[in-house]
Formats: sequence, C-alpha cells, structure tokens
Amino acid sequence: MTEVNEEQAPQAAPDIAALEQEGEIAADYLEGLLDIADLDGDIDMDVEGDRALVSVVDIKGADLVGANGEVLEALQELTRLAVHRRTGERSRLMLDVAGFRQGRRVELSRLGTKIAEDVKRSGEAKSLQPMTPFERKIVHDAVAAAGLRSESEGEEPERYVVVLPV
Repeated sequence: MTEVNEEQAPQAAPDIAALEQEGEIAADYLEGLLDIADLDGDIDMDVEGDRALVSVVDIKGADLVGANGEVLEALQELTRLAVHRRTGERSRLMLDVAGFRQGRRVELSRLGTKIAEDVKRSGEAKSLQPMTPFERKIVHDAVAAAGLRSESEGEEPERYVVVLPV
C-alpha cells in the first residue's frame, strides 16, 4: 500500500487568516500547559505553505520532546485537538520544541539523500526503519530530489519508507 503525498494533490490557496488563528489558539493552549508544568519557554508562530507552525523556544531540557520525539508527537496531537475544539476544523498544525523537528528534518534529509545514492549504486531497493508521517515525508522529498522513487509500506505505527531503484 503506497502513501499518497498530500503535497502532490492540487489544493486551493491556504487561508492565511485561518492558519494564523490556528497558531494563536495553539499558542494559548501551549502557554497554559507551560504554566501548569511550571516550565519557562517562549512561543513562536509562523505559517509555512498550508500549515500553521508553532514552536516552543528557549526551553530548557527535553521533557517536552521525549525519547525520539514521542512526547512532542503526543503534545502536537493534543494541541491539534485543542485547535479543533475551538474551530471545528481539522488542524494540520506542526509543533516544534527546542528545534527538535528542525534538527530531525536536516538529519532525515541527509539520510534520504544517502540512501538514494546507495540504491543508485547497488540497483537494489532499500527499506528504512519505521517513521512518523512527518519523517517519511522528509525522506520521500529527499529521495525524489535525488531522482529516485520511494513508497511507504506497512501499517502505523510500523509504517516505513522503501527507496526503489530507477
């Protein structure tokens, strides 16, 4: 079963005002959580493409990231639910804490490029470890930029990328 890349489907122009509203709702929710947890951190908001981006910056420790980003993933889902509760609309909001996702994006992009080079050299398909949808998207993009094709296989949470030779 292959994963459909939402970025490939034609879409209407994003509603910037609605995305900014999502970011504001998410920021309020996260500020409340930080207060409850007695954690200091600042919230940055932005819009990139068709998503609101919210980042918790200047925060000490990795308590809100967790091992391999599990806490961050859960926190993102809770934040999306908070936005949905207020707007009635499904949110694709992306949350980052202490630059974890940005660092992971760079790491996975390099991995996708390296694996694509390995597959070009060997001519054999290569499977990667299970990843989140966010992580798979980054690898798919890096593989495509290297001129190869990739697919997602398996079922969540064990879904993984397979890089295919030409």
